[in-house]
Amino acid sequence: MSMFVVQHQHPAEGCPAGHPQMAPMLLKHLSAANAAKFGVKIKGEAVLDGRHTLYLFLEAENADKVREYMSPFAQAGSVEVWPSSPCEKVVARGKC
Repeated sequence: MSMFVVQHQHPAEGCPAGHPQMAPMLLKHLSAANAAKFGVKIKGEAVLDGRHTLYLFLEAENADKVREYMSPFAQAGSVEVWPSSPCEKVVARGKC
């Protein structure tokens, strides 16, 4: 499994957190059980307060699986997927 950092951003006027149908749907999508259906494991997540930006730390076989999993978020704004590594691995290989 590889690690990925995902950033999702959306405009304030289209924030799904306040939408009565979309908010519960997105929470359900972010569940561990649902992520597993896509071959994704959620290691951590956080929303930057007032910035309409979500960060996810995910494990998956490849970036395509992550992009597939994140497709509902792409409908509401941007999604960026970056390959990443734990600090221990970076130090072991001697470079970022």
